[in-house]
Amino acid sequence: MVPVRQPKMITRHRDGRISAYVMDSGAFGALEPAAVFRPQPGDEVVASAVRADLERVVYATLNRVVCLTRVGDVVWASDFEPHSDVRLGHRPGCAFSLDGRKVWVYRPDAMAGRERGDQWVAYDADSGAVVGRRELETVGHGAEHHVHPADGSVYLDIGEGQDGSVIVRATAGADGEPEFVTYPWSDRILIDLAPDGRQFMTVDHGQADVAFHEHPSGDVVLTLDVEAFGYDPEETFVEWGGGYLSPELAAVTLGGETEDGDEWFRCHLVDVRTGAPADEAGAEVTDPYGLVPLGDGTWLTADPDGHPVRRPGAPWAPGSVD
Repeated sequence: MVPVRQPKMITRHRDGRISAYVMDSGAFGALEPAAVFRPQPGDEVVASAVRADLERVVYATLNRVVCLTRVGDVVWASDFEPHSDVRLGHRPGCAFSLDGRKVWVYRPDAMAGRERGDQWVAYDADSGAVVGRRELETVGHGAEHHVHPADGSVYLDIGEGQDGSVIVRATAGADGEPEFVTYPWSDRILIDLAPDGRQFMTVDHGQADVAFHEHPSGDVVLTLDVEAFGYDPEETFVEWGGGYLSPELAAVTLGGETEDGDEWFRCHLVDVRTGAPADEAGAEVTDPYGLVPLGDGTWLTADPDGHPVRRPGAPWAPGSVD
């Protein structure tokens, strides 16, 4: 399985606008937006995604999803009915499919007070017509989409707070209708898909270990608990962060508290071929979610104003972090 790798893109919401950034091979340091979109007046954006050609953006508010052109024209919009006045505890999510033809939207309807379970809905990206729908047996606060880089299947990790996490995968069926598979766990958080598509990475909801699974079966090929990294499991946990720096190397973040009650975090590399964790190399992380591996040997942090900063090389090699 050798995917044609597309540049990774991210969005950020600032000052009433959606900024899209492209992780191409030549851009390092503080990144400038490749495109900027302005949501409809009055819309409070909670999630967004940009199409690979940068000509469309889709965003979600608590009560609807909207698709815009680059010049701000509405392509289509779909309201989440009935309207919810619940402000906290639920956040929809959205993503474009790998080919840009569908928009996937997670609706946390249960927590929104819509008197129904959650839904996962696929829209035609051009018309807004619903082309697939999954009624979910979840009561989620939010969810993260992960689009497979080779076969285009889509993973959805639904966070149910203290009740755990549910992972669902959607694929294209023989008749074009989406087919859905729910993985048999309620205690694993999906962190990342490997950039070659062969694996995915999860962390135990109780933060006791990290596991690496075959795609698409979910079979576990490697599990590392806290002790494997040389830490006391009574004092240390695995964070719900990290990801793949490359197909062979994954970043795992561990944390705990000092005797004075201060939180600390350390990053480790894991060779996913051998299962060998690398020694912690001295780069302390104050925000375990602020360091994002991009799968191509580079990684993101943010500057003091929240703008993304892309850096090359292993982020936790001695001297590699300012």
